[in-house]
Amino acid sequence: MSTNVILVCLLVGTVNYLFRYLPLRMGARQKSGPKSGPLSRVLDSIGIASICALLVVSSTPEILRDHQKLLPSLAGFVLLALIFWRTKSIIIATLTGALAYGLVFKVMLMAAG
Repeated sequence: MSTNVILVCLLVGTVNYLFRYLPLRMGARQKSGPKSGPLSRVLDSIGIASICALLVVSSTPEILRDHQKLLPSLAGFVLLALIFWRTKSIIIATLTGALAYGLVFKVMLMAAG
């Protein structure tokens, strides 16, 4: 098995684990409410963990083949995480991240051509 495949699997697994674990750790300091139990925080974090894991897995082969796609992928990922952190809406975060990827990629194409 290729070293690149093993590294991608370890990276995706670690990020996915952290997206599920960190809300439990960070949420322990917050006030209790009707939707603030540990199970609720885990279920809330599954959506963003899945989207981020899919983003890493699907974009890594493209980035390895074409290094120009690194910046649009990073822009999409960062915006995805920031929008989700602010809105807690996986739908808005995913669409905004995809839009950011497309816009950065288009601007880079226009600048190069």
